[in-house]
Amino acid sequence: MPGGSGSSSRTGVRVVVVGDRGTGKSSLIAAAATESVPEKVPPVHAPTRLPPDFYPDRVPVTIIDTSSSLENKGKLNEELKRADAVVLTYACNQQSTLSRLSSYWLPELRRLEIKVPIIVAGCKLDLRGDHNATSLEEVMGPIMQQFREIETCVECSATTMIQVPDVFYYAQKAVLHPTAPLFDHDEQTLKPRCVRALKRIFIICDHDMDGALNDAELNEFQVKCFNAPLQPAEIVGVKRVVQEKQHDGVNDLGLTLSGFLFLHALFIEKGRLETTWAVLRKFGYGDDLELRDDFLPVPTKLSPDQSVELASEAVEFLRGIFGLYDIDNDGAVRPAELEDLFLTAPERWIWFPAIASPFIALCPIVCRIRQDLQP
Repeated sequence: MPGGSGSSSRTGVRVVVVGDRGTGKSSLIAAAATESVPEKVPPVHAPTRLPPDFYPDRVPVTIIDTSSSLENKGKLNEELKRADAVVLTYACNQQSTLSRLSSYWLPELRRLEIKVPIIVAGCKLDLRGDHNATSLEEVMGPIMQQFREIETCVECSATTMIQVPDVFYYAQKAVLHPTAPLFDHDEQTLKPRCVRALKRIFIICDHDMDGALNDAELNEFQVKCFNAPLQPAEIVGVKRVVQEKQHDGVNDLGLTLSGFLFLHALFIEKGRLETTWAVLRKFGYGDDLELRDDFLPVPTKLSPDQSVELASEAVEFLRGIFGLYDIDNDGAVRPAELEDLFLTAPERWIWFPAIASPFIALCPIVCRIRQDLQP
């Protein structure tokens, strides 16, 4: 399933750049803003705005430079508390600045309760000698294990323009398509709320209710979320990937719920969070994985002399749903059947007990309505 950028309600992303003096903060910002090697860089760069068309999500990025001097600590803390994301810099040619990430900066961000994504940027890559050549994974692996708030790490050089735009792209992406609501890094699994949302989406897309998405249902899902159909060879490829890693992810009927969840976990592990977020947002979810207010509009308040009744189309729909879930055709929806009926309802565990009893009480009435309307 090709990925895509889900729509976001954000109109801008504010990125604050921090780090030790001389690690290349201002040069990094100047290089990103001008898309060229900076000739003269001020000690602290003025606030810089990358326009909407700078990155694919078309959301502008405002970059805030900071001073690491003690006399500016108050202003630094203020900027951090207004940040959507933090870029934390060290110099690739200065081991001491790398050590300071875990000895000072990351603990300090925790002390300030800065709960936003952190992108670690190793600057001055061009100045690191070959004798210091160590993989980024080796350098940052232990630090990322200790500080899970680090979203990603990247090495760059303002002098050679190596991966300069990537630093702020990763920062923007971490804000627009956050990992935290979706994935538990410690357990290496999808979070329960994410699983519940994806399960609801799967059930909605499983039109024939056979527990699997057939090729037609997969294609309809793809078009709805990404405005592009899947080619037959692509569908085969998706199923093959799932089948190789998840034995129950595909059956004779198509892609199972297990396979659907596996695919999204795989997208997230590969850094393609925008794909999963595109799906979730298309089906009405916000960043907190709750259905947005505009997706479930609140009914207009009524005057004391007004009342509400279901339209004939609504009655017909509810009659059809009742008959569909009354599996044993006994004129009542049993608790187990009721549970299946509300699987696609958001936050069903919160309000399920409150509505279960009256719904069961109404079942005979609905059944009589159904019988009366039968020819």
